[in-house]
Amino acid sequence: MAQELESIVFDFDYTLADSSVAVIECVNYALGKLGLPAAPPEAVLRTIGLALPETLQALAGEDNLDRAGMFYDLFVERADEVMLDGTVLLESVPEVVRELRRSAKLGIVSSKYRSRIEKVLRREGLLDAFGAIVGGEDVPALKPDPTGLRLVLEMLDSLLELSLYVGDTVTDAETARRAGVPFAAVLSGVTTRNELEMYPAVAILNSITELPGLVNGTGA
Repeated sequence: MAQELESIVFDFDYTLADSSVAVIECVNYALGKLGLPAAPPEAVLRTIGLALPETLQALAGEDNLDRAGMFYDLFVERADEVMLDGTVLLESVPEVVRELRRSAKLGIVSSKYRSRIEKVLRREGLLDAFGAIVGGEDVPALKPDPTGLRLVLEMLDSLLELSLYVGDTVTDAETARRAGVPFAAVLSGVTTRNELEMYPAVAILNSITELPGLVNGTGA
């Protein structure tokens, strides 16, 4: 990249970590308790990163939106039991994070609870690498509302234009666009390159292992 970055902010699910097994479990637990049919795993995976009411709408239709509060509570109930053990960092994330923190401040913004993210990072010995983490419980509106991303960068004391947001979904891309922050996509989730190419991006990376090369001007 042409300018030296002050900060790099990451999405969490499918960008730094994989909690898909736990999410599928929590979604279908909640649906079952509501008397609704279980959702196919591939359908649940497409909802990762959405707010839970949007997940319910995508999987059970608008007719069930009035049950979003119950769905939320049931999802959280099961997540308290399985989310930590069911979340693993993507391969090479620890190495990439340790390399990037030498030259930039790092942050995370996610729809996942900050407390869950912190528990995973603490378990992996990486919590201290991130100067700011904003989760779903910290903002009045979830992505693509830009509030969370702007809040992280405020906490990191970084200029929007000298920062980079890294994510795997069109929701992340739209969040960056609304916030006025340069965006880099990673193809580590279920969103396709064609979908991500519809949004402004500094680069679309096959994996996070390519990010240091982009940041240092030696790749992508």
